[in-house]
Amino acid sequence: MTDSVTSILPVDAERALLVGRAWRAGAGPSVVVLRQGQVIDISAHVATMAELLERADALDIARNAPGDALGTLAELLANAKTDGTRLLAPNDLQAIKACGVTFAVSLLERVIEEQAKGDPARAGELRAAMQECIGDDLSAIKPGSPAADKLKQDLIARGLWSPYMEVGIGPDAEVFSKSQPMSAVGFGADVGLHPDSKWNNPEPEIVLAVNSRGEVRGASLGNDVNLRDIEGRSALLLGKAKDNNASCAIGPFIRLFDEHFTIDTIRNAEVSMLIEGADDDFHLAGASRMCEISRDPLDLVGQVCGKHHQYPDGFMLFLGTMFSPIKDRDAAGAGFTHHLGDRVSISTPSLGRLVNEVQRSDEVAPWTFGVRALFDNLARRGLLRIAQ
Repeated sequence: MTDSVTSILPVDAERALLVGRAWRAGAGPSVVVLRQGQVIDISAHVATMAELLERADALDIARNAPGDALGTLAELLANAKTDGTRLLAPNDLQAIKACGVTFAVSLLERVIEEQAKGDPARAGELRAAMQECIGDDLSAIKPGSPAADKLKQDLIARGLWSPYMEVGIGPDAEVFSKSQPMSAVGFGADVGLHPDSKWNNPEPEIVLAVNSRGEVRGASLGNDVNLRDIEGRSALLLGKAKDNNASCAIGPFIRLFDEHFTIDTIRNAEVSMLIEGADDDFHLAGASRMCEISRDPLDLVGQVCGKHHQYPDGFMLFLGTMFSPIKDRDAAGAGFTHHLGDRVSISTPSLGRLVNEVQRSDEVAPWTFGVRALFDNLARRGLLRIAQ
């Protein structure tokens, strides 16, 4: 990665509380904070990110806890491939959850995937038919409202109802497990496509960092790698399509909520996406405007956790996207799909930029460092203790 430090950090980085994780050569995964351009290891105070987000004094720790200086962020990024110290995904023990079809545009595209049965050649025809029947602007429909129920009955009568419509405009959001704890990759890592997939795309999203009490403590950026052909064949293939090696990227940091950065910042954010082809000079830019989300982020958090479901280690929650690329790439009418080597940049001013390159999930570095490995590592380093 040749990105400048300025380009991957928030525009107000000097006041942002940015926490994350780094792999320290000779030590292992460490909780870090970025202060004045320096990456500081604060693992002696909080051994895991999950622990930090539980702490009532998390902001004070991020601002003031002493620790080992690992050098500047620029040095860490530049030397990642030589000395082994590199950024990891900023989360660790948290469950990685996601809410889908939370935007009208993505709802329409999910229905098209289902109707196409995984065949991208049918997408254009189906898109035109769907727009003629129901229009392409569903954003005025409040999920679970009487108007949504009326639309549901109309669509059932026309034979157009689907499970995607149910979670898109019904009372209950789609909530699924995107990846396993410790499996997400971070800034600069390769993201993986299942080798069976021939129709796929990135999904640029904001990811909320939520603790065990259901409190949103901050946010990051994420890429929910999407396999349109596999998931489109059957909703029952969602798990196979979503949870693969390196199919989930989060980073570069978690920005903690404070007086300068709040849930309202998230509600008004615009997430930009840039795809740059390595073998065909393909460029595709797009954006996802959070003001157009169909369900409020805190409503989505409440649908994930509560008396019906607890997460003792907290969770990371992908909020969905309105970005669904349909620009033809390889042939007229074939739409978009990834090529190996694609460079995917996801950014928003308040959170910075997440950059990854696309490879196959069976050819990227395998996921070998899980929860048992983490606790073995922390025990050897004398960092295991009773959480406060």
